[in-house]
Amino acid sequence: MGPTRGPATSAPGGVDLLRFAAIGSVDDGKSTLIGRLLFDTRQLFDDQLEAVSAASKRRGVAEMDLSFVTDGLRAEREQGITIDVAYRYAATPTRKFIIADCPGHEQYTANMATGASTADLALVVVDVTGGLREQTRRHTCIAALLGVEQLVVVANKMDLVGWDRDAYLELAAEVHALARRLSIAECRVIPISALQGDNVVERSAAAPWYEGPTVLDALESAPAGGFSAMQGAGHGTGARLAVQWVLRHEGRRSYAGVLGGAALRVGAEVLVLPGGRRSTVASIGTYDRSLEEAPVGMSVAVELDDDIDVSRGDLIASTGAPPLVTSELEATVCWFGARALSAGDRLRIKHTTRVTPARVDAVLSRLEVNELALVPAGRLLDNEIGVVRLTTGTPLAVDPYGTNRVTGSFVLIDEATNATLAACMVGAPSLARGSMASAR
Repeated sequence: MGPTRGPATSAPGGVDLLRFAAIGSVDDGKSTLIGRLLFDTRQLFDDQLEAVSAASKRRGVAEMDLSFVTDGLRAEREQGITIDVAYRYAATPTRKFIIADCPGHEQYTANMATGASTADLALVVVDVTGGLREQTRRHTCIAALLGVEQLVVVANKMDLVGWDRDAYLELAAEVHALARRLSIAECRVIPISALQGDNVVERSAAAPWYEGPTVLDALESAPAGGFSAMQGAGHGTGARLAVQWVLRHEGRRSYAGVLGGAALRVGAEVLVLPGGRRSTVASIGTYDRSLEEAPVGMSVAVELDDDIDVSRGDLIASTGAPPLVTSELEATVCWFGARALSAGDRLRIKHTTRVTPARVDAVLSRLEVNELALVPAGRLLDNEIGVVRLTTGTPLAVDPYGTNRVTGSFVLIDEATNATLAACMVGAPSLARGSMASAR
């Protein structure tokens, strides 16, 4: 059955893709805003609307609760909160979207980080009656650490303050101050009512003093195409291919993975890391054809001229501007473990396709979210962010996170349970640099 009011159509050619994450504190209206966007742009099918209507009635809500559009788990609908990241897909005549509705509760910060890790933009939802809360600051800070360089901030529930311009301006000033501290150049603040739909898709007459874009206008005009940039394209590194599979065919071997960093050509000289052996690219192929050159972001299989030992977890890299091979790392850590992270802890690191044991040598500092300053710390508690020094069991080939999100990131894993305990970025955070010296 088709959408209730007809689907949005895609223009032929030139339609790009924007990945964005809706973040912020619990109950500020993230899920309602995403539901309103999907509803007002005619993205919802009849069966989806019927399911949302039924869930609303079970919760005793008189009108249809659009937050249930993304709250897909039964536990979420029963509790009225978002627990897991909910991904939705949408399209307008000029753009396609992948939307990550991230949970706002503190205990689900790890899920929020997952949703923001691949985003081009963060859609930050703030309840204007409550202001910029600590959890919203934490989420925005994590998004910035994860490489998100654009913010669209919505001052939600403006109807509850009578569309007071001063309330909007006060929040906007606070938001812009936070964006400057996080070195985020692109930041827009939009007054809305997600519940009523004001300034979400259509401009509202309730705020004649506001002359900026609607939420949809801002999302359609924001720079997109960040996937290749996440893989390091345009940041001055050479090619990077983390080996996922070793393929054998008719006595030959090729090495499959997703290409990052820069394009790779047949005949290029490469290093196999961490060992450091040199070779030359003999062929590049996909599942259906051979290539003379592969672009960043493409899944390829590479064959080398030399018969050298290459295994899953190795990194094939251009000889020009290669990554650093090291067993000693300083990293920014978003800690999600129930127990504290302290010096001497033994964990496992998963970096690209390589897994290796690791030891925490020192917890150097903790990020004070409200002040955006690094302060001395001996441990990290649940949902805290800090800088840690690690030693790994086998060397890793790493880039700074700002250069390549893939080779510049890793996760920490519990050796006993295999639970993911932390999301980590190679290097100290670029924000709050003025406080780093005093923290060490």
